[in-house]
Amino acid sequence: MTKSRTLSLSVKLVLTAFFMVTVFLPIISMFSKINWATIGSIVNTATFGQTVFNSLSVTICATIISVITAYLLAFAINHSRIPCKGALSILITLPMLIPSISHGLGLINLFGENGLLTNLLGIPSNLYGFNGILIGSVMYSFPVAFLMLSDAMKYADETIYEAARVLGIPKGSRFFSVTLPYMKRPLISATFAVFTMVFTDYGVPLSIGGRFVTLPVYLYTEVIGLQDFSRGAFIGLLLLIPAIITFLIDLRKKDNEGMGFASKSIRIERNRLRDILLGLFCVLVIGFVLLVLVSFAIMTFIGKYPYDMSFTLRHIQEVMDKGLGEFFSNSLLISILVALIGTVVGYITAYVTARTESRVVSRILHLTSISSLAIPGIVLGLGYVICFSGSFLYGTIFILVLVNIIHFFSSPYMMAHNAMKKLNPNFEDVGKTLCVGRLRLLRDVFIPNTLDTIAEMFGYFFVNSMITISAVAFLYNTRTMPLAILINQLEGDMMFEAAAFVSMIILLSNILAKIVIAGVKKFCKYRLAK
Repeated sequence: MTKSRTLSLSVKLVLTAFFMVTVFLPIISMFSKINWATIGSIVNTATFGQTVFNSLSVTICATIISVITAYLLAFAINHSRIPCKGALSILITLPMLIPSISHGLGLINLFGENGLLTNLLGIPSNLYGFNGILIGSVMYSFPVAFLMLSDAMKYADETIYEAARVLGIPKGSRFFSVTLPYMKRPLISATFAVFTMVFTDYGVPLSIGGRFVTLPVYLYTEVIGLQDFSRGAFIGLLLLIPAIITFLIDLRKKDNEGMGFASKSIRIERNRLRDILLGLFCVLVIGFVLLVLVSFAIMTFIGKYPYDMSFTLRHIQEVMDKGLGEFFSNSLLISILVALIGTVVGYITAYVTARTESRVVSRILHLTSISSLAIPGIVLGLGYVICFSGSFLYGTIFILVLVNIIHFFSSPYMMAHNAMKKLNPNFEDVGKTLCVGRLRLLRDVFIPNTLDTIAEMFGYFFVNSMITISAVAFLYNTRTMPLAILINQLEGDMMFEAAAFVSMIILLSNILAKIVIAGVKKFCKYRLAK
């Protein structure tokens, strides 16, 4: 065995061991806490049955609405002639830049008992409970489905539609006979992804659910409030079920059902009515999103709506007194470390699985690397509490960095893995012929040709670490608390205006990060073009 192969095998084994300890060991530790003798008493209670029904009902409804909304938006961006598609795509994804709990807060600002629109329009508030969770969950999840479906639509092949026209298939029937069959797999993936997101989210239900309790909130209250780790671990097991099903379906699709590449781009026919209707739909959706985000700015600078409408900076001072500087520094440090370490580990892992030999070991490492995709953040956080409590990591900022890296690892890893697969497969053979080592190839060939992907990986880790609550909810302390957690505390103290300011800070920070990442990507393309 050559020195190069020995090194790559050693790296693979080290990475596999790392993921075994950071992914599987916490979940196994969580399962070990379940007292199976008491499960019957939990399952047979009316509260548990109602909680499961609440979670399923709101998740199913939110999934249907989110996927339909996302499909129409993706269709508008990719298959219509509406103007400003680039700007519209950016605005559609803005909800991804704030924590899920902030969506609930924004809806309270607008439609709560004393909401801006509730008082302006004189309508009764019926927000708390099922309705509020449904609207907040749709806002939180539809941008993810939009990105998945829009990406699939980019590669639609015009030759299929040309064949349909030659065969005389009417326009109305082409949607059912051509478009839907082509989009079936992306639609299934988007549906399961949204279902898992909503089913396992506790930010929206916690802020706006009231007495309508869902499983993630039930887990949170049982562990945080009652310190009942056995019951919490059992609920965590239930939350894993849809995520694992989604993971297995997505894994099967990636392995056996590649979509291929479009040989000819879609030709968009002129249709004025279609463009007007789709344009209006985009405006309505984006308008609602912006209304929620603008409410943060309005609530930040008024005394107390609707009783005191005077301009004030009091709420900013309140947040400063709560420790804004320290919490923001924690979030910034965590996000930067997660982005730096996660990008390096993800890139190296992608390189050794996509570009080296030892296929069996590579396959095992690949499956291990994407396995965290099947673990909801709140379940992973609970597993870390049980597994690492009492260790040197527990209570430090590094355990928050570690849990975030694992929580968000799969998507950036797949970005790098796919980028590696697209590069010329003969680079290594040429390197052997010219006596050029793998490290030099990595430095001089692979990294320069994937700088755009590296920037995208860094941005993904950073933004998601800034907004996450679920993965760190059980792991922070007063010294390491991230800024997003402060929103939950401020809401609990009925300080909605102060919470709105914190949400706005996170939103602006992530927008700035996105702008910087976009600038880096543009610079990378310029360097490659030269």
